[in-house]
Amino acid sequence: MVFGESTVTSAYSATPMKLLTPVSRGLSVWAYTSNFGGGLVAGDQTRVDLTIGPEARCFLGTQSSTKVYRNPRGQPCSHTTHAMLASGAALVFLPEPIQAFADSHYTQRQEFHLQSGASLVLLDWFTSGRAARGERWNFAHLESRNDVFVNGERILVDPLRLSSMAVPKQMGRFNCLASLLLFGSPLKTISETLLQVIASRPVKKNSPLSASASPVRDGVLLRLAGESVEKVRQEIHAHLYCLRDLLGDDPWSRKW
Repeated sequence: MVFGESTVTSAYSATPMKLLTPVSRGLSVWAYTSNFGGGLVAGDQTRVDLTIGPEARCFLGTQSSTKVYRNPRGQPCSHTTHAMLASGAALVFLPEPIQAFADSHYTQRQEFHLQSGASLVLLDWFTSGRAARGERWNFAHLESRNDVFVNGERILVDPLRLSSMAVPKQMGRFNCLASLLLFGSPLKTISETLLQVIASRPVKKNSPLSASASPVRDGVLLRLAGESVEKVRQEIHAHLYCLRDLLGDDPWSRKW
């Protein structure tokens, strides 16, 4: 915080990643990451290191879906996020989904270290690939792991590992997977409401969207599987109505 406002005090990026900060000062800082060429090619390794000071707020997203291009030689692409949140800080981390093309290899590792009173909204989601071109879950390897720590104690481990050898049959009609974590006191009401809504929702055969929610200490973890990215997107948006108050604006008002 600088003079009572969230402010970017230092920012740097290097190829193949770009960092844009259209709102560098205000109730919340707004930042977006992007890639030269629109995605990751064989061997690309990107990393985001983020430090948020006491009581500051930050929204971090991506300009578009992160495409992982085909990689017949098997050279893996990877991304790492390491975030440090001081006491009272808030991070809303809402990237667009990962879109892994056929024969691609992608590994993602993300760690979030929170001090007491910090809050986090974390979205991690993936599409089946270029479904319109008949590529459904045809990547060679896709792996993601999210770890959340509070005062040094790990409160969440959320790993995912998919291989095209088995995934297509297991996924059936679904073309998008997502996990959404809401954590912290400012999000207590929306977390409790989300748990109630999902628990009371009837399970319907062949529904275009499947959802489950589990309590996490001071928060909730929502898991979604949808026939389309748009179905999952709409569900996420419906549960995050309160972000305007936290950020000063709706992240989807001009994007979704």
